[in-house]
Parts: sequence; C-alpha cells; structure tokens
Amino acid sequence: MTAVTLTELLSRGNLRGNLFAEACPSREILKHVTSRWGVLLLVALLGGTHRFSDLRRKIGGVSEKMLAQTLQWLEADGFVLRVSYPVVPPHVEYSLTPLGNEVALRVRDLADWVEVKMPEILQARTEPKASARPNEGVTTHRLR
Repeated sequence: MTAVTLTELLSRGNLRGNLFAEACPSREILKHVTSRWGVLLLVALLGGTHRFSDLRRKIGGVSEKMLAQTLQWLEADGFVLRVSYPVVPPHVEYSLTPLGNEVALRVRDLADWVEVKMPEILQARTEPKASARPNEGVTTHRLR
C-alpha cells in the first residue's frame, strides 16, 4: 500500500485544508491570496478583464516582476484565468475564475474594512492605551 499525500487527498475532495498544520498546502494558497499584491490584484480583477499594463497602472507601486509573479501564483491556484491571443504584438488578458471571484469578494470585504477603519488604526498606532491597566507584576509591550 502506498502512502497518500495531503495534496492528493485535498485534490480528491476528501479533506478540507488545515491552516494550523505546518505541511498543509492551504498555507501557501493563503499567502498568495492575502499578500499585498494578491489582495490588490483580486480586487482589481473584480472590475472585469484587464491586460497586464492596465493592472500595472491600476495598482500603484507594483513592479513588473511582482505583478507577473503574483498573477502566476493566482493562476496556478485557479483564481485567475490568463488568455493569450495569437496576435502581434502579444495580447494577454486576465480575469477571475468563478473560484477567484468568490475569494476576491472575501478579500475585498477585508480591504474595505481596512480603508474604513484607517483613522482608528492610525490613531491606535500613535496613542498609548491609558485605559488598559496591566495586571500587577505583568509587563506588557506594544509591538510596532
């Protein structure tokens, strides 16, 4: 009897992912979806089909290398559809798959929340919490 890997079981639909398991492939997928560029690409593609140059203009600050790499990751994960037309000059379009649309809606909600809560987040970064009293003998530190 041969051993079956977690990836094989997941691909058969026998298991769901377990983000807390070190070897679970869901961690890599989560990294792709929740990376800075992954979130921005997914949200940008919710607006419809885009060419590479359109995405680069829309997402300020992304390098060509990171844009291409993130698109490849999201395509490999089944979230992005890449269509290449056999014309000169090359014409490539990117759009969301049904699975990509589903995850994009979820990360869009997170991105919207961050934008709405920005004033509170910025304030929390700069103000010490006077109302929070640590327990006697316990030292607390705020990470920056």
